[in-house]
This record gives sequence, structure tokens and C-alpha cells, in this order.
Amino acid sequence: MWVIPMTKALYLENSYSRECDSTVVSVKDGRYIVLDQTIFYPKGGGQPWDTGKIVKGNITFNVVYVGKFSGETSHEVDETGLEKGDQVHCVLNWERRYKLMRSHTAAHVFASLLCTGTGALVTGNQLEEDKVRFDFSLEKYDREILNKYINKANELFRKDIPVKWYTLPKDEAMKIPGVIKMAKALPPDIPHLRIVEIVGEDKQADGGTHVKSLKEVKGIKLLKTQNKGKHNRRVYFTLI
Repeated sequence: MWVIPMTKALYLENSYSRECDSTVVSVKDGRYIVLDQTIFYPKGGGQPWDTGKIVKGNITFNVVYVGKFSGETSHEVDETGLEKGDQVHCVLNWERRYKLMRSHTAAHVFASLLCTGTGALVTGNQLEEDKVRFDFSLEKYDREILNKYINKANELFRKDIPVKWYTLPKDEAMKIPGVIKMAKALPPDIPHLRIVEIVGEDKQADGGTHVKSLKEVKGIKLLKTQNKGKHNRRVYFTLI
């Protein structure tokens, strides 16, 4: 059964929000905090968790991990002292988040171009602060093919192409060609799917944070490729 979480996910509405006021809903073991609303993205979908701080009066609690447990967003802080009902101010580590936003949008573009051009499916992915890893089911292992799609992606990153996100009823969303790009992936058991659309280029189900224009990505470069099995290829690239 789908349960509405207590925490309002502000990062899904506006990924550029850097601060917000919140109320502590619950505290577990002194350091695991659930808020009524949050700007902190929890680990998931290949995107790392956000870091930052939660401020109560003149006391600062550093956010060291954010995850989802039983549908709720839990913020792990480095000190005890927060209590249920506390009014707090949340501040995002914006430099880290913005780099991840740029990388995530870049990953969507590269994956879309490669999947459309070669018929490959994504078998794994992971964003990091300094690089992006993608695994693809691709029969022919050819670095030049990968470079070709890196170059095509960089052509798009020179253009002011809008990136939008919105929700659609699940049945409607599943009619979009290529909306699920992960091999063997099934859509979550929820009535609506969040769609990230790169206008004119790609639409796919995604719960992460993105930039509003491809120009913000600026560009990517291929770091290395690996052959990970009969049809599985691994690609690392980074922002430039």
C-alpha cells in the first residue's frame, strides 16, 4: 500500500532551494531526524545524499547522511540535542548539490543519446562529486562509439534547452516511449510518476534533482571505459 510520507520533499518542487524552515517531527537515537519538510535529497536512484546543516537557535547540527527508511526521510546529524517540535533552519551544501544536479542532467542526456542510437539499456549508474559511472548492455565494445555520444551530448550542452519536471498518472506515464531506461527495472508501486523532460530530447521517470537548462551542464569528458562482461560496458565521465 502506498503511504503518504510525513516529510514534504521541497527538492522535488524546486531543486534550487538552498534554505528552508522546518519543524522536527521525530528523533530516533538522538541523531536521526525526521522533518516536516526538507531541502535535503536522500540517497537513491544512483544520486548521493545531500549534506549541509540544521540550525536550532545558535546551535548547528551538521547533516552527514540522508536516507529513506520505511518511506520517511531521515537526516543523520553529527550531534545530539534536537527534539520533537523544535523549529529549525536547514541550509544546503549548495556547491556539492549543484555539481550533482549538473552531473545528473548530463547523465540523462548521455544515456538517452546512447540508448536511442545503439539500443543499449542502462544496467547500473552512480553519481559522485567528481565523476559519473554508467553501465550499459552494449554488444559491441568500442570506445569511439562512446566518444561519439559524448560529443553529441556536448553539442546539446551548448544550447539553452529547457529541463522540466512534473508528475503524471502512472498509466499515462508508462505510455511514453523509453520512460524507463534501466534494464529489468519496474516502475514503483505508486499512482503517479515524476517525469524529467529535456525538451525535444528525452522524457524519463526520475526522482532526482536537475538543472533548468542544458547550458548549465557546460560539458562532459570521457574518463575511461571498461569491459564488464559479455555485453556489459562501464563508462566513467566527468564535468568540464
